Amino acid sequence: MVTPIAFLKRLSPALARVSFAERLRSSLGALVGILLTGLVSRYAIGQDVNLPLLIAPIGASAVLLFAAPTSPLAQPWSILGGNIVSALIGVTCSLALKDPILASAAAIACSIGAMLVLNCLHPPSGAVALTAVLGGASIHEAGYWFVLSPVGLNTLILLATALAFNNVTGRQYPHLIPATGRSAHRTADDVPSHRIGTLPDDLTAVLEQYDEIVNVSPDELDALLHQAQIRAYSRRTGEITCGEIMSRDLITVSPTTSLRAAWRLLLKHSIKALPVVSPIGELVGIVTQTDFMKHSVLSQDGRLRLGLNHRLIARLRKRPPLDTVADIMTRRVQSALPETRIARLVPPMADTGLHHMPIVDAENRVVGIVTQSDLIAALFQRSIETPDADPQPTETAAL
Repeated sequence: MVTPIAFLKRLSPALARVSFAERLRSSLGALVGILLTGLVSRYAIGQDVNLPLLIAPIGASAVLLFAAPTSPLAQPWSILGGNIVSALIGVTCSLALKDPILASAAAIACSIGAMLVLNCLHPPSGAVALTAVLGGASIHEAGYWFVLSPVGLNTLILLATALAFNNVTGRQYPHLIPATGRSAHRTADDVPSHRIGTLPDDLTAVLEQYDEIVNVSPDELDALLHQAQIRAYSRRTGEITCGEIMSRDLITVSPTTSLRAAWRLLLKHSIKALPVVSPIGELVGIVTQTDFMKHSVLSQDGRLRLGLNHRLIARLRKRPPLDTVADIMTRRVQSALPETRIARLVPPMADTGLHHMPIVDAENRVVGIVTQSDLIAALFQRSIETPDADPQPTETAAL
């Protein structure tokens, strides 16, 4: 038998717990957003008008924009389109229907339908439509001006504040739909992680079959599922870390190393990448065979072209000649710590085309490098050491 306390616990929403810092960030964002919206609206509208400077639904919009910025219901088109459309419908229903109860019901129903059709569903917009009907004489007298001010003005100011505040405090906003996952080689193939297992199309199909509004976008759900799969895979692969499989006897260069010297090192050691380090060993970049080819430093026969021909071409292009590693190296390098589990290296190496992952310590000094070969060898060795816990029965046992 379910006790009353247990039943009440089941009624509590299953929201994921967030840190104190995130709670503080969300609250501070709402404070800044509403304060700026009110102050700018007062300056733009003036204090002598009968219309309110702030409408109540803006408070509900602030909850979504600052506490749940990744929600599909909190995106720019959702709040802007939802509020404007609902305000237009609310004013129209107020003018067309004299009974306020009937006008309210019609305004809410039509607003939801219009937002679903226009893909701009925003729950607080329902309150905008209701405000247009029940907001009082001053709003009724304003007519369609209510759509522009205060609704449009409040919405734009709050949206601009959310755009700045969320990004400054480390929350990407708006939550853009990611580009179609294609191979790093610019071919039509999907990235490796989207060729087997749970695919994005599977999630979309399940959500359509569910046939209810779910307050999470398919791409965000895919990302969460992907992270859960990495955690599960980390458990299966045990505690193997980058520090255990990385190469420690590194061949490195400095930014001032000549391209000729760097190319000789690549050929001599039969490697395809060289970490670029500062005088104290800090990682500042990486130079690969691809960098040489991308900057047209190699001739058609694969030889290094740094003679007169190269300098003549550089002069004709009105560019300085390429002489040192700093001229062609990749400066934004993805790296990992020695204690990072190797399972976390699979997505970037499989999907984004990375072939080498520099390993750095807490001071960003290079201590090793992991290649795709190292990763494959480690995963294969682990699969041999930990065979399936439920092996297939032998023919005799099956009989």
